[in-house]
Amino acid sequence: MPGKQMAIDADLSAGMITEDQARAKRAELEAESGFYGAMDGASKFVKGDAIASVVITGINILVGLTIGVVLHGLPFGEAFRTYTILTAGEGLVSQIPALIVSTAAGLLVSKGGARGKTGMALSEQLGRYPQAFAIVGALLAALALAPGLPFLPFALLAAGCGWLSWSLGQTAARRRADELAVSIIEAEKSAAEAAEPIAETLAIDAVRIELGYALLPLINDSNSEPRLDDQVRALRRQLAADYGFVLPAVRILDNMTLPPHQYLVFVRGTEAARGEIRIDKLLVINPGGAPLGLAGETAREPVFGLPALWIDRSLRDEAALRGLTTVTCGTVVTTHLTEVVKANLPDLLTYTETQKLLTEVHRDVEKLVAEIIPSKITVSAVQRVLQTLLAEEISIRDIPTILEGIAEAVSFTQSIRFIAEHVRARLARQISAQHTRDGVIPVLLLGARWDEAFSEAIVGQGDERQLAMAPDLVQRFIDTVARALDRWAERGEIPCLLTNPALRPFVRSVIERARPATVVLSQSEIHPRVRVRALGTLDDDSATAAAA
Repeated sequence: MPGKQMAIDADLSAGMITEDQARAKRAELEAESGFYGAMDGASKFVKGDAIASVVITGINILVGLTIGVVLHGLPFGEAFRTYTILTAGEGLVSQIPALIVSTAAGLLVSKGGARGKTGMALSEQLGRYPQAFAIVGALLAALALAPGLPFLPFALLAAGCGWLSWSLGQTAARRRADELAVSIIEAEKSAAEAAEPIAETLAIDAVRIELGYALLPLINDSNSEPRLDDQVRALRRQLAADYGFVLPAVRILDNMTLPPHQYLVFVRGTEAARGEIRIDKLLVINPGGAPLGLAGETAREPVFGLPALWIDRSLRDEAALRGLTTVTCGTVVTTHLTEVVKANLPDLLTYTETQKLLTEVHRDVEKLVAEIIPSKITVSAVQRVLQTLLAEEISIRDIPTILEGIAEAVSFTQSIRFIAEHVRARLARQISAQHTRDGVIPVLLLGARWDEAFSEAIVGQGDERQLAMAPDLVQRFIDTVARALDRWAERGEIPCLLTNPALRPFVRSVIERARPATVVLSQSEIHPRVRVRALGTLDDDSATAAAA
């Protein structure tokens, strides 16, 4: 039973069934559990009574033979015949309480799993199948005609069962007619209201995957790979561990209008990604583009657009011997979904999810939540702070520290941007650990010239500060960063860009337009115990002149 319950919950989480279907399945499972529980309890009484009857019968025969032969001096044959007949008579009399026990057991089993009173449950079950009374009536009529049995009692019982069968059949027919009439009326009403807005139609799935018909084996047991919905559930657990909030249920649907091997990923009802896979093949990624010496279909890897090759499953071992990595279709879709979700984390953290996070927060900070929400900051503002962190793939799992940072920041600013910057400083240990490689964070320094250029381009005071940098200077800065990052990437380094805390949000706002994966850190986000290795300084002779 627990396994069936978990299967229902898993199908609901994967979006394969609706809430109503899940509720119906749970009710059916509950009724089944109640039925088997009642049957188990009732069978214990019936079993004990049956065993006792057999034992008593044997004792009666043995003791009767002993009494007849020893005490009364009867011959063995006569004693056996006499006391066997007496034992049979006693057994028939003992069937009266056995019949009562069996009837009680039947009542318990009939009531098990049914809602309402026992009488209502019995009448409903007995009246549901009129054919049962017809069969019983026919058997009683046959017994009435059997020689040696009383005709009148069996005939009356047969007539009564026949009348019940006919009456219940008429009642069932009228009920079906009424239900049909009601369904027709409801269908006409639905047709009349078809043009009206329907909430279910307007509902938008947070994340949805649509599959072409050739990819349907990914979600059933006919495929040798792990099912796609199982992989999606594992992905949701991993994302919850990595980023601190549970990804909403991912709905997986078929779309007969798509090309057979194509899939689409939607976020908030908008297409976010698409790709094509071969359900019966394995994907070999070939970043260099050189010939691999394997027979297959050339393609582009859907996630990162790298050159790849679809090979037959029989070539898996040969590819492994050549040091090549093979990827299954389900893994390709799951990896693509992972990248899409990471790119859209802020959109997936809704107001409802934020409220849930605050409701389930650890008891140690319940007082802090009550102190700052809503008197100093609203739930929607907290949501925007968390979205700002998620936009740069910073986990919000340490919600107590985040709330403490928010509580400190709201005392001197109401700007979401600067509240988020203060929270980032409080998360210095986490952020430093996230970008540390072999105990060191490789960084590129902003440099004095670009530092001055950004400082002079900031206008406004306090929370109203904005970046007003000339477009040509913005492009020059982006090109400078791109050249530096590409140069270090060729050497196997992926450095972060290090700035001072006052400029970090503005530098990030410029960089994310062209290179959203570039990490921009401030000195306040580097934990004191983490080593920093400066790879170089961004420099451009035109920066100062353009800023001037």
